[in-house]
Amino acid sequence: MTRAIFLLAMPPLALLAACSPDPAAHAARARAAFGAQDYATVRVEALAALDSGKLPADQGRALLRMLARAQLRLGDGDGAQATLARLEDAGETGSDMTRMRAEAALLRGLPRQTLSLLGRSHDVDAWRLRAAAQQALGDSAKALEAFRAGMAAGGNFELARDYARFLIAAEDFAGAQGALAMMQRWQPDGIDTLMVEGQLRVREGQLDAATRAYDRAIAKYPRRIEPLIERANLADMQNQLDRAIDLIGKAAVLAPGDPRVLDLQVQFASEKGDWEKVRQLLGPHEIDLDPRTPNGLTYAEALLRLDHPEQARVMFARALLLSPQNPYSRMMLAEAQLATGDAETALRTIRPLSDSLLAGQRELDLALRAARAAGDPMADTLAARLQSAQLKRDEGLAGAAQAAMARRDWPAAIAAYSALLGDGSDAEVLKRLAVACSNAGRHAEAIAYADRALLISPRDPDMLHMAGLARLNAGQDLDTARRLLARASEADPANRLFRADLARGEVATR
Repeated sequence: MTRAIFLLAMPPLALLAACSPDPAAHAARARAAFGAQDYATVRVEALAALDSGKLPADQGRALLRMLARAQLRLGDGDGAQATLARLEDAGETGSDMTRMRAEAALLRGLPRQTLSLLGRSHDVDAWRLRAAAQQALGDSAKALEAFRAGMAAGGNFELARDYARFLIAAEDFAGAQGALAMMQRWQPDGIDTLMVEGQLRVREGQLDAATRAYDRAIAKYPRRIEPLIERANLADMQNQLDRAIDLIGKAAVLAPGDPRVLDLQVQFASEKGDWEKVRQLLGPHEIDLDPRTPNGLTYAEALLRLDHPEQARVMFARALLLSPQNPYSRMMLAEAQLATGDAETALRTIRPLSDSLLAGQRELDLALRAARAAGDPMADTLAARLQSAQLKRDEGLAGAAQAAMARRDWPAAIAAYSALLGDGSDAEVLKRLAVACSNAGRHAEAIAYADRALLISPRDPDMLHMAGLARLNAGQDLDTARRLLARASEADPANRLFRADLARGEVATR
């Protein structure tokens, strides 16, 4: 963004600070903000001081170093890279510069450059960045090796933080608690300590403890939006929607242009059914919205609910074309088609969902309305199915299977999905059976289920991905696995999971 637009987007107090003519005052505020871990303010104040051109050279270099560290903590790889270039022009060299350049490269999506810059360095920070780079490349095993090597080398707060987050994602909650305990010894009230504690408690189901951690972070770091965002998410999980909206509103005051804040504002407005609010939030971004994203889909639904079905139909059609496996896009496109009076097309659109063993009340009701509007005789069959005991049984099995998947109880998931499938042949159920069997270590069954699903839907990216992933997880037929994963990624290039698994497949076949 241009400097003029950036200034307009800043909060009033920050704007007044940026307009102050005293570079020494800006530098002092930057240092105070760094001590308070308020890195957004560091960025504003340090840039204002540096842009004056009136600081002594040694003070300017010190402020640039502080600015680069703040930008790295904000995840601003491009900004950090630009600041580091200024430092290099000022004659700055050394291992600390190399570390910051490596971290900036990582934030800019260049993990291989990060590894190259680190070379053979074996200090704690090098291991931390090496672990993060391996994560970005999709190699969790090498990331774990790097984390363990760094901890064996003595560890530090940043390494313990990243290791804790890695272990939380891997559901090793006992290991994460050990890393958190180290963080609490080093920085008991640090914002990262409180945030990791909150994240771990949420995953453990200890929501009251998570609430306390996030509330402490909000009280101690009132200008940081991260605890407000996580606390809002937690309030939403606890069905406290008005509280969630209030919290994210406070974050919006601090960072009105932050995409994380906008995403939650949109999500909460849609949950409340405030479609006009959704349109107000996303309307200015309409030209840039990817129809596949949650915001793109929510904006299209807002248009449909606000009686603009033709516009909604266009957006949902684009979303389904780009992600044909997305059931929400398919269902909402059928809704829009029905709203525009095209019942026959709506029925064709919804049938892959309504014909499935996983179909619930909503899918079947939409298909029934479309069939009746189109005068299609299958309306009677759909009506009977909606009233059948079989539907209640199938819904019960599907719900039990999904709950088992969520808690990673793979035997229970396999049992429920197997009962639901019976003697039938449903691609989505087969794919989910493949997922459960693969995670349970029943690799031959996983491959067989995945191949049956792919035979039914040979061009579906999800089925291609699962057929490749089942082989990759089994360590069998790796060339075929890589080819299937590549086809899935080509069919849905925006899918990060597909890209990560393809990277794993490429490493496995080298």
